[in-house]
Amino acid sequence: METAIIIGNLTKKFGDVVAVDDFSLTIDPGAFLTLLGPSGCGKTTLLRCIAGLEDPDGGQIYIGDRLVFSHARGISLSPGHRDLGLVFQNYALWPHMTVYKNMTFALEVQKLSKAEMDKRVKDSLAEVQMEGYEDRYPREMSGGQQQRIALARMLAYRPKVFLMDEPLSNLDARLRMDMRGELKHLHHIAKATTVYVTHDQVEALTMSSAIAVMKEGVLQQLGTPDEVYHYPANLFVADFIGNPKVNLLDGIAKAGNRVEIGRFAISTNTDNASGPVVVAIRPEDITISTVPVPDALECIAYSVLPSGADTTIVAKVGRVEITVTEPGTSKVAIDDQLWLQFDSDGINLYSKDSGNLIPNQ
Repeated sequence: METAIIIGNLTKKFGDVVAVDDFSLTIDPGAFLTLLGPSGCGKTTLLRCIAGLEDPDGGQIYIGDRLVFSHARGISLSPGHRDLGLVFQNYALWPHMTVYKNMTFALEVQKLSKAEMDKRVKDSLAEVQMEGYEDRYPREMSGGQQQRIALARMLAYRPKVFLMDEPLSNLDARLRMDMRGELKHLHHIAKATTVYVTHDQVEALTMSSAIAVMKEGVLQQLGTPDEVYHYPANLFVADFIGNPKVNLLDGIAKAGNRVEIGRFAISTNTDNASGPVVVAIRPEDITISTVPVPDALECIAYSVLPSGADTTIVAKVGRVEITVTEPGTSKVAIDDQLWLQFDSDGINLYSKDSGNLIPNQ
């Protein structure tokens, strides 16, 4: 049965530092929700509170229909009574135990039969493509193999909720990419509600059904990967999500759906805004030309960065830098004269004062 998680007004302090600040969030049953944000934003602390590894200083947590924590009522169930599976950054495998013993340690507490434990170990290892490793010790395996075993151990336990704290950060880039696909497939198979902590936006965008972006213990935006990427709720989210990062340009919103950026004006829906705004546009929503184009912004190529699949070009207009991406290998060279056109559908406007997306003010 799929399980929802409801977090209400949760607060966690370490001395005078507020790590999680009056945080409320509902995680839908069966969702793959990623807690995303920079180091120190409170995402791991929030995960540990859900797991029962930290006692919050206020608020409540429901897992399914069970109240597992309530500061007001003095309720705090231990991690073992919350029906959770945990995977950490450092794998947390017992070095003196074989894979089989690592995987059955918790199952023995459940008093399962030997036949049932054998079946769960075999099935779980098959799901992470680690059949035949039952008698290996952690020291006899690579980091990627140990992480697969940690995942298999969680699957064998069959919890209602998966909690994962940056489980791929110790792996090399190629293996991380492979494991993202594995984790997404495992979630599809298990259908367990999953809370995943990372500072890696690529992981969040590629794996999640929902993303909760955090800053200084406060929820900045909750949405699908598409919503968070294309319609960031504020300038922090817009600047944090995306690689290459979004272009943020100071402008003045004028009547007639125009925004003036210095001596240049672009046409876009201003939602009746007027005065100072920040224009946000992704590098892929800018078209580049090496010949003059009517109503385009003239600039100079400052740097050209090919990466195989695409090329990142940084153009300069005076002191303003604008980043553009082109598919494949570009023929643009440094110091080339360029003309840029902005896709009005890819433009978001933000209040200069509040930093919020203008339609959501």
